[in-house]
Amino acid sequence: QVEYEESGGGLVQPGGSLRLSCAASGSIFKFLAAGWYRQAPGKQRELVAAITNYGATTEYADAVKGRFTISRDNDKNEVYLQMNNLQSEDTGVYYCNSDRWAGLKDPSALDSWGQGTQVTVSS
Repeated sequence: QVEYEESGGGLVQPGGSLRLSCAASGSIFKFLAAGWYRQAPGKQRELVAAITNYGATTEYADAVKGRFTISRDNDKNEVYLQMNNLQSEDTGVYYCNSDRWAGLKDPSALDSWGQGTQVTVSS
């Protein structure tokens, strides 16, 4: 079972940037696709970015396309989310997880969530 530890969140002004990191445990991580999710206050957890096991393919939610970039380093068992031009609607707790590519699309079916990292975009 893979465990996750997210970091890098914080308070940022609109238009600012943050880089989130997720450290994953377990040797299986490098064989799985990985995703970043966010949960805004009062809303369900949603997938915002995904990357295949070796990074050849990435996919983004429409709301973050062109502003967020997902990447991974399998040697370090880490996945990253570079977030630029942050807006107030990006506020939420950000989590990472891993699974088969299709499995990432249903966060309710994933287990072993980390604590997440809070991102707050406010002036």
